Amino acid sequence: MEDKITNALKKIPKVEQGQKVVLGIDGLSRSGKTTLVRNIEQHIQEENIFTCVLHIDDYIVERERRYNTGNEEWYEYYNLQWDVEWLKENLFKKLKESNELQLLTYDNSTDSQKFQTVKTPNTCLIIIEGVFLQREEWRSHFDFMIFLDCVRDERFNRESAETQTNIEKFEKRYWKAENYYLETVSPIEQADLVIQN
Repeated sequence: MEDKITNALKKIPKVEQGQKVVLGIDGLSRSGKTTLVRNIEQHIQEENIFTCVLHIDDYIVERERRYNTGNEEWYEYYNLQWDVEWLKENLFKKLKESNELQLLTYDNSTDSQKFQTVKTPNTCLIIIEGVFLQREEWRSHFDFMIFLDCVRDERFNRESAETQTNIEKFEKRYWKAENYYLETVSPIEQADLVIQN
């Protein structure tokens, strides 16, 4: 993995003084995105460049807006898990123009969203990691996109034993949404760099 990180770091646009570079780490569930982000962040900080990491899953909506909506489960996961337009206007469009973002952040313990302030200095690498990042509404706001490609069986094996017992949820919700994303958005073809993980 170290070689892949070194290779990725060579390709990511260099952060110049007074510049924000937005890096996307896209990939399907359990493809290794968070691990890659931690490694990139560590290497970047060694170069004394400030990093700001955002996890797209921190901005999901309340359960009632994404479950039992009358839509198919895969549709709920792909289209309703996040308020795609709100994030486009309040996160993605403001990433480079504002040093302070007010973002609706999901609190799992209360199943609610509350505003949190995210600060991004004038010079920094902003890393956004998550699934479905290359959807049409968001893709143009990234300077560089990495897609972590990992086969489904391998990703499923990384789930906890308890989570694996609910195979029906994967079949109806997650995998159908992933297939839709792969077929309609072509994230592997669109990414600036694909890492086999």
